[in-house]
Amino acid sequence: MRILLTGVDGYIGSVVAPRLLAAGHQVRGLDTGYYRDGWLYSEPAGTPRFIETLNKDLRRVERTDLAGIEAIVHLAELSNDPLGETSRDVTQDINHQGSVRLARTAIDAGIARFVYASSCSVYGIAGTEVVDERSPVNPLTEYAKCKVSVERDLTALASDAFCPVFLRNATAYGPSPRMRFDIVLNNLAGLAWTTNKIAMTSDGTPWRPLVHVDDIATAILCALEAPAGRVRAQVYNVGRNEENYRVRDIAGFVGEAFPKCEITFGKADPDNRSYKVNFDRIATQLPGFRCRHTARDGAFQLHELFERIRMDAATFDFRAYTRLKQLQYLIGTSQIDKSFYWTH
Repeated sequence: MRILLTGVDGYIGSVVAPRLLAAGHQVRGLDTGYYRDGWLYSEPAGTPRFIETLNKDLRRVERTDLAGIEAIVHLAELSNDPLGETSRDVTQDINHQGSVRLARTAIDAGIARFVYASSCSVYGIAGTEVVDERSPVNPLTEYAKCKVSVERDLTALASDAFCPVFLRNATAYGPSPRMRFDIVLNNLAGLAWTTNKIAMTSDGTPWRPLVHVDDIATAILCALEAPAGRVRAQVYNVGRNEENYRVRDIAGFVGEAFPKCEITFGKADPDNRSYKVNFDRIATQLPGFRCRHTARDGAFQLHELFERIRMDAATFDFRAYTRLKQLQYLIGTSQIDKSFYWTH
């Protein structure tokens, strides 16, 4: 297929692009470029990388930009909860209205497949209950509310000619050239490597499901290649049942991978999101999908990477690897305005 990959220069996109190319697809990228200042490492020789990339804001995509495209993988949104709460109107403008507008433009252009990266954060607070795709959603943040709104609005657009697929990713982890150190396992691993400490401000009791970024790429590839009748307007939680952890457990096996690290915990966190997720549907109903990674193995994988590239504290703290810090920098230096449009 000829695929448009939005957010190609992001944490997930820079892993997905070579996977799609290796599978024989043609890929055109789209990215506005907020995070291009960060490049943590280069892939091994022979990894397929080169693609044509359109440098354009999601909100300004036109039908002509989609010429020749047969499928869209949509990753390009403001991508975490603290950022969404800081700029709620902009989050709605990009993540909700921008995504729906892209889908409508895709329909006008005759594009049949639309794979949307949603999030398990839509479940919010589930207590001790294990939630699945049929469970009521309980979005607590602007980021999660937008995910719910896009799923709703794109489901209403589904037809024989338009096949949206919704992937509710668990919390991602693992190496990516466009690294993120503002997600839990990656952050704890970076702290352990650079400080020999994991000084947690919370008590670590909330539940989080985790999924390796490479397994997200696998889910995307499977959602693109599955028969339309199997996946049209379907929601899949992306992860596996064994990868639900309390945050303190995540800190524990990061400590195993970084054995000289001291781990301490604080008081209850005001962020009260906590949810355990069931992943039976994707394991049994999305053809070809299987999770290959565990979070424990991912912690050791990050240790190996940090050692290989000799990562230092300045690299770990660099603004481009933390979404909120990077966008605050771009606004503070007048490179983007308060609506997150580039000023030049």
